[in-house]
Amino acid sequence: MSFFNKLRDRLTRSSSKLAEGLDAIVEEGAPPAATEPPPAPAATPPTPPASAPGLLGRIFTREPATTPATPAPAPEAPRRVLDDAMLESLEELLIASDMGVETALRVTANLAEGRMGRRMSVDEIKRALAAEIARIMEPVARPLPIYAKRPQVVLIVGVNGSGKTTTIGKLASQFRAAGKSVVIAAGDTFRAAAVEQLQVWGERAGVPVLTAPEGSDPASLAFDAMTRAQETGADLLMIDTAGRLQNRADLMEELAKIVRVIRKKDPEAPHNTLLVLDATTGQNALSQVEVFRKLADVSGLVMTKLDGTARGGVLVALADRFGLPIHAIGVGEQIDDLQPFDPEEFARALVGL
Repeated sequence: MSFFNKLRDRLTRSSSKLAEGLDAIVEEGAPPAATEPPPAPAATPPTPPASAPGLLGRIFTREPATTPATPAPAPEAPRRVLDDAMLESLEELLIASDMGVETALRVTANLAEGRMGRRMSVDEIKRALAAEIARIMEPVARPLPIYAKRPQVVLIVGVNGSGKTTTIGKLASQFRAAGKSVVIAAGDTFRAAAVEQLQVWGERAGVPVLTAPEGSDPASLAFDAMTRAQETGADLLMIDTAGRLQNRADLMEELAKIVRVIRKKDPEAPHNTLLVLDATTGQNALSQVEVFRKLADVSGLVMTKLDGTARGGVLVALADRFGLPIHAIGVGEQIDDLQPFDPEEFARALVGL
């Protein structure tokens, strides 16, 4: 099963919610079906007896086969005129899917252009919505860039439980499979489980994982990891960080310290700062981006747990509001459940096509 087939299957909460809402919107305003009985068929005049066919008639004429019953035509899909009332219902549905007010208004306005007054079916609306969503997301769909710089330092940030540790493991394994040498620094020194999880991924991928005693200074570990990566000629150094709470200034300062320390080794580091977001947090993802952009100069996003939310539209809101590259999305725990972001496939999966 391809990744986006899996995405479509696992985004059932979001896509079914949108689909059910669209069905209700169209049926609400669709004209009622005609209830008048069909006219009686006209009397058929008797058929005169046929004369016996001649030789040519017997040669070129076959006995008529029994005519199968003509199947009844399928009922026409309900349609509704696209008017102001319908657009308002669409806006409310998209907002409920966590697309945000501004993005929902923009999507419906673009959808209405050239279509106002037309009678549209649910399938036509889905396809129009998918096209608008893909158009918004096309500019931000960019894989994580790989530079010639060695080591390329990738800092991973995000709040507790967003999936940072798993994302690092999956990315490291994928880069290693692509022939890149990778070093991981387990910078979440306050959570033993995070270190152990990274070690499991490191063993699976054949990637070294540098650790430090529990509770030690993450910035010191990051400095040592930079030294190790430079000495071994590693292509990538991926640095995990502890989950940061937006209202904890001390933890935020600690992250800033990591950046200051690794810049002593390379003034341009980190070359990428990936913010990992949990799709199930909904609109909170927007405030997380605001905070981490100010603190860590976020260069790209990874969205995880899209299989566990009924409001996958938050990814559309993020693309529309911030324009940050979306490098990858995840829909599960397996290594192939994290893949580069494809806007068209995502849009179709989101609306249930």
